[in-house]
Formats: sequence, structure tokens, C-alpha cells
Amino acid sequence: MLVSMKLFRLVPVLIVAALFAVKPALAAAQAPSAVYAQQEGFVDAHGVLIYYVEFGKGSPLVVLHGGPGATHDYFLPSLLPLARTHRLIFIDERGSGRSERLEDTSRYTVEAMVEDVEDVRQALGLGKIALLGHSCGGVLAQAYALKYQQNLSHLILNSTFPSTQQMNEVLAREKAAMPPAKLARMNELEKAGLFGKGEPWERGRYPDEYEKLAWGTGYFPFLYGARPDANYDPAQGNAPSNWELYRAMWGEHGEFVIDGNLKSVEYVDRLPILHVPTLVLVGDHDECDPSLSRTMHEKIAGSKLVILPNAGHMNFVDQPVLWQKAVEGFLGTVSEVSR
Repeated sequence: MLVSMKLFRLVPVLIVAALFAVKPALAAAQAPSAVYAQQEGFVDAHGVLIYYVEFGKGSPLVVLHGGPGATHDYFLPSLLPLARTHRLIFIDERGSGRSERLEDTSRYTVEAMVEDVEDVRQALGLGKIALLGHSCGGVLAQAYALKYQQNLSHLILNSTFPSTQQMNEVLAREKAAMPPAKLARMNELEKAGLFGKGEPWERGRYPDEYEKLAWGTGYFPFLYGARPDANYDPAQGNAPSNWELYRAMWGEHGEFVIDGNLKSVEYVDRLPILHVPTLVLVGDHDECDPSLSRTMHEKIAGSKLVILPNAGHMNFVDQPVLWQKAVEGFLGTVSEVSR
């Protein structure tokens, strides 16, 4: 009996001690984690394996790269701050980066890539997504929105174009702005057929001289503004990881004319059907001229247009603070309104 009474008196003490022990554990479990775990894998998109990588916390934000044929890598580390407020999902589009390459290059189309994005959304169980497309990725984002806008909470069109015809006019002006001697040499190389025209390219890429002229001289003024990378190599950055894909989509008759599969991109007259909250974002001397962004803004009712000062095509590198403020402000404000 005495032993039982002693045990009875100890029970409250043990309970209180247990509660004090559990409380710190509960507090630790409830505290926000400082760890952003990364997950990667492949989605079988109707027979094409699409690579994805995701990390971050919050509602899903799918990011589409340009090129065509680049990889998601050029967004990093610039877009990392978005992981604090969004579950970021980067994909390598079909034929690009770590995704499966196709023998039949006619299957490298915007229309096919739209279905790849939708397959990734479904496979990962993302529900409604915010979709950000940069450069040719912005073309893909528009095409996705035109078919699947019911699956979107937000649309961000960053440094892109709604019409290949209009983009070709911009490219012609940018080419004409090159120094006369270099422009003349570029024209000579193009006339000589150094773009392959159906024949294999040297090392699968442009001859070095043409590449330096096109990317190093022709495009460079439209790529960066405020913060050019001192180590920038015109052959890197968002350059294609798959030149066969690039040839199929962009074309074979020069860096400053699009005459490949991207010829199907003529969305201007269709954009008014979009009713997704949309941010149109561009640099003030972007390779995709701001006039193209103004067209998209005018056609998409209720859209917001932001032109970043002293910024080129890689404006998230040029003006990271302003870029982040524009994107996060847009997503946050619209999210509150949509609730």
C-alpha cells in the first residue's frame, strides 16, 4: 500500500516533466524550417522524358527557359529568392538539358512543348500554377495559357514576343545596328552558307567567327545593361544545349531571322481571350524590344507592364532587386485579390 501511494504521488510530477520535455519539441516542429530540400526527376510526357527540379515553399511557380534549347540553369542563382515564397519548379524542355532528345526534329514544336508542361503539372499534382516564361520560354507560356488558362493562377511573360513576324522585324533592326565592317563580314558568312542549310555544322555549332560576330557583337548590346558579367562568354549563358533543336525551331539562315518551327508563333489576335492575371516584364533595351511587350500588354486586358531601366534581355541579372520586386509584388498582390 505504501509503495502504491508513493507511485500515485509521483504521477503528477512525471506528467509535468513530460509536458516540459514535449514543449520544446513542439515549438521546434512548429517553427519554420530554414532548409529548402531539392527534388528532381523525370516525367514521362507521352513518350518524352522531361527533367524537372523543384525546391521552395508556397504555391507552385513553374519556370520555362528560352534558347530555344537552353536549360533551366541560367536562371540560377538569380531566381533563388523566389523559393522563400513559392514552390519553384524548373523544367528542361524536350530536347534541352537533361530531358530526352528526339531523333525526329520535327517534334520540336511549341505546340508539343505545351503538352509537356501540362503533363508535368498533372504528374506532380500541382493544381493551379503560376507560370513564368523567359524569352522563347515566354512564347511557350503564352501558348500554354491560350490552351490551358483554367490551370493558371498567374502568368509572367518575361522578355518575349507574341509574333515571329514582329520579332523578325526587331532582329533585322538589331542586326543593322552592328558596326558596318562587322555587319558586312556577317553578311558574307551567311551568304557563304555557313549556317548549314541541311548539312551538318562544324562541331554541331556555328563556325567560331560567325558565333563571335552574332552573339559577341550583334546580340551583346541587347543582353545586358546595368550589371554585365565580366566573365560573360557569348557562347554560354542561355545559348542552346542542343543545336539540332535550335536549328529546327529557330532556323538555318542566320542568327537574325527566325524561319524554323517557331514560324507558327502568331498569337497577337488571340491574346485578348486571356483573362489570367498577367505581368509583362522587359528590359528597356531588351533583345525582345519593349514594343513587343507593349503589344502583349495592350492585348491582354488588365495586364501589368513593367519596363526595367538600364536592363537587357537578361534583366533578372541586370536588375535583380527591381526584377524580384516586380515579380514578388505581382504574385503577392494578385494572390490577395484572387482570394
